[in-house]
Amino acid sequence: MSIDIREVKTNADLRKFIYLPAKIHKGHSNWVPPIYDDEFNFFNKKKNKSFEYCDTILLLAYKNNVAIGRIMGIIHKKYNEIHNENNARFSFLETYEDIEIFNALLDYLEKWAKNRNCTKIVGPLGFSDKDPQGFMTEGFEEPIVISSNGNFPFMPDFMKTKNYEKEVDLVVYKIPVPNEIPPFYQAIYNRALKGKDIEIIEFNSRKQLKPFIKPILHLLNETFEGIYGFVPFEEHEMNEYANRYIYLLDPQFIKVVATPDKKPIGFIIAMPDISQGVIKTKGRLLPFGFFRIIALQKKTKQLTLLLGGIKKQFRGQGLDVILGKLTLESAIKRGFEFVDSHLELENNTNVRKEMEKMGGVVYKRYRIYQKNI
Repeated sequence: MSIDIREVKTNADLRKFIYLPAKIHKGHSNWVPPIYDDEFNFFNKKKNKSFEYCDTILLLAYKNNVAIGRIMGIIHKKYNEIHNENNARFSFLETYEDIEIFNALLDYLEKWAKNRNCTKIVGPLGFSDKDPQGFMTEGFEEPIVISSNGNFPFMPDFMKTKNYEKEVDLVVYKIPVPNEIPPFYQAIYNRALKGKDIEIIEFNSRKQLKPFIKPILHLLNETFEGIYGFVPFEEHEMNEYANRYIYLLDPQFIKVVATPDKKPIGFIIAMPDISQGVIKTKGRLLPFGFFRIIALQKKTKQLTLLLGGIKKQFRGQGLDVILGKLTLESAIKRGFEFVDSHLELENNTNVRKEMEKMGGVVYKRYRIYQKNI
């Protein structure tokens, strides 16, 4: 039977698009489903404002009237304008191990992008670097962290057959949590604090944290400027992003360095891993999934770094060590065994040096691909 590519147009189509990966990854022990409540909000054009400044298409591949693959195409007009590019993106690509399905989806998407005068296609890359990006190329035996692609090893092989080449790699570090702060790190921390008119802010509750969410995201916009794939938050998006994740965050793993008047100049956000809880609940929060996720989150031995940044004029002054030391102290107190760095650009040498200083080693690697069309 030939493969039929159809555009997602109805709510029923969207449900197929969202739930298809669970069928493709059945029996894949390391795969982590999305949190489906978030997933439906993400693909809702009324709720996700990113659709307002992007051209998008959602596609399903069918054989014998059964959905067997999916892909999303994005032309990010705002990002293209800022970076003087004319690129399209592919994202959320999922297929069974069948090169014909894979080719049919990408061929359709490439044609769609060409018809809109795009000259290059990159991916996997969503609306921004905050969405799952890249295909895993190393570390397939390691557990997947939520909001990361958990693709099979055949995906990078398929990309080569379609003449897609490396755009950029991202690495993930595994950093051991020591029994106590190493003396050399404590000494650097002490030097970094000396003579500085700064305030260290730590949190014990979401109520304490809430007033700092927007200032942190404003600082994120400033510190992530120029980073590959990053799109600055609009004001309304800050509220949406905060509401999307704050219920899963543990305030004790958010650290802020601020001026004496409490304006953030550096921050780090980490989260006890929720992947096992999401796997156990199959990505469903209701009716009792949320409580199960939180219960298993309390038992995890892995801390996952999510975001961090330092205001430009304060870089090179040891604030990264201050934030890292505070995070490690909280990790030691809670009995964590290691930290997953989440995805870091391979050319972000300053961050990578800090992770390696603490004994971190690269244990997963992801690749974003590109092809001229």
